[in-house]
Amino acid sequence: MRIRIEEDDTLKEPEVIIRAPAGDSRVQAIQAQLQAHDVPAALPVFQGSTETFVALSEVLFIETAGRLLQVHTREQLFTTNEKLYVLAASLPAEFLQVAKSSIVNLTQISGFNRSVSNCLVTFHDSHKTVYASRRYYKELVARLNEMRGY
Repeated sequence: MRIRIEEDDTLKEPEVIIRAPAGDSRVQAIQAQLQAHDVPAALPVFQGSTETFVALSEVLFIETAGRLLQVHTREQLFTTNEKLYVLAASLPAEFLQVAKSSIVNLTQISGFNRSVSNCLVTFHDSHKTVYASRRYYKELVARLNEMRGY
């Protein structure tokens, strides 16, 4: 692997371009690491009228409820006014959209129960669950296997 750095004083922020053969798993790993450095460590949320910050590592899943997003941790529920698609684009690689209205933290998943129409996702040390739709099931399984080294 070759690494080349070009400095350009006209740029306002760094730009990374990677040229590689299609399907190279090393490129995906590098991309995930670079994106992890460009992501905030906490998410601004509300509990009632109080704004607070929740560490992304504590988030189990995020789902829509009416016009608000609900951010679930093991014991608490927070809301945010952000749109799901905007939030999904800004979250690190360990978060995955598993339904039209749900995003899960892959590192918090303890297991899932597959049925004909959907998949019930469970989390470590929590009674909370969320459904993953059939459309996202294959990607969910692939990402979990990738994280666990299978």
